[in-house]
Amino acid sequence: MDRKLVKRRGDTKWLIERSGAMNVDGIIFGSEPLIDEMDDMVVQQVRHVAALPGIVEGSFAMPDAHWGYGFCIGGVAAFDPDKGGVVSAGGVGFDIACGVRTLHTGLKFEDIKHLREQIAEALFQQIPAGVGSTGKLRLSISRLDELLAQGARWAAENGFGRKDDLRFIEANGCMTGANPSQVSKQAKKRQLNEMGTLGSGNHYLELQKVVEIYDETAARAFGIEKDDIKISIHCGSRGLGHQIGTDFLKRMTTSAKKHGLDLPERELACAPLDSPVGKSYLGAMRCGINCALANRQILMHLVREVFADITPKANIRLLYDVSHNTCQEETHATNGKSKKLFVHRKGATRAWGPGHSELPAEYRTIGQPVLIGGTMGTASYILAGTSQSERLAFGSACHGAGRNMSRRAATKKWHGKEVAGRLASEGILIRSRSMRGIAEEAPQAYKDVCEVVQATHNAGLAKKVAKLVPLVCIKG
Repeated sequence: MDRKLVKRRGDTKWLIERSGAMNVDGIIFGSEPLIDEMDDMVVQQVRHVAALPGIVEGSFAMPDAHWGYGFCIGGVAAFDPDKGGVVSAGGVGFDIACGVRTLHTGLKFEDIKHLREQIAEALFQQIPAGVGSTGKLRLSISRLDELLAQGARWAAENGFGRKDDLRFIEANGCMTGANPSQVSKQAKKRQLNEMGTLGSGNHYLELQKVVEIYDETAARAFGIEKDDIKISIHCGSRGLGHQIGTDFLKRMTTSAKKHGLDLPERELACAPLDSPVGKSYLGAMRCGINCALANRQILMHLVREVFADITPKANIRLLYDVSHNTCQEETHATNGKSKKLFVHRKGATRAWGPGHSELPAEYRTIGQPVLIGGTMGTASYILAGTSQSERLAFGSACHGAGRNMSRRAATKKWHGKEVAGRLASEGILIRSRSMRGIAEEAPQAYKDVCEVVQATHNAGLAKKVAKLVPLVCIKG
């Protein structure tokens, strides 16, 4: 990034001063190396978001930020419905409610070190993954509508998990306000056979080992100890979410002039929150959130079945589940007043601090578990939300490493078989139905997740609790 585009305001805070059409300042969080690594397009996209109607406080980018469609990946912005605020399909993204679910297994590394090959094969056979993958669950449109309205609660009530799981999912597993009637027939058709599937791209299911504890008190509250075996599932709303994004990008583009919206670029297509299109999108987008929550719930059930067959010692329980491509109605302080705002997080994770009423009782004194996915060859992290984060960026943190190379560039530089072989030599077993997919997701195609997490910690957006490394990774 050209340093002339930003002004330093601390070790990890960089200012883009309000100018031109901007309604608020832009703020990028990141260390010097991360800022130098970012493309200038991140600054441009932060500026463009700052020009949207009804935005409050600032247009933010997290330490893992990189170019995205409309908003940058890692973008955060909140809009006031009383000030003409808007909702943007590009500010949520096409993979609605893509997120991470981390599971306890009740196992230590010693319990599974001789079982890794067996676990890898069993998970690979049981978990549908890859482009166009379909699950074992077959739904009618009416049953899918029930799922879209009820989220993970529907899954738990229909034999895919336990009701106690729901306490450890954001919104207790069900986003209110979901309206299946606002989801197109095409979107529903794409999802009928995709429940309980990982999909492709950067989605994965990973067996992980806890290698470092940074905060003993928080780790104890979260149920994390060194040498624990955890499982993380990273996926979203599959075809349904993508189709909702596609449908409403067109509708918002068409209706922009009607609402007097002069957009800096088509990809920022949006609609006033109180408009028919805005309300319709919120109802459909919330269905996308519920779809993703139910999808991860079903995948967790499949993991339980795998481990029940392999070892009686396993006790698969949910640590937490949080999404990172959403727009949610939340209460925040702005201009000294507490207000309902619509917070867009695109490639950014909600990070409630201690005392938040929506947290499970077990975590309320600590803060929300913030689940940061790494790459299949590096580390993942569990952080805890902070009260400071709520003041800094509406309770938001990074979501992962963030790409520093396009998928096309990665496939030109590496071959999947070579990447998988190298990782196997390091003790990381990769299972995938696509060698090209492995090349696209080569660890070197991403930023240094340790640097991203440290910058997030130093900025006060979330605090480090534990570091995990991959042992087995199932990819699409």
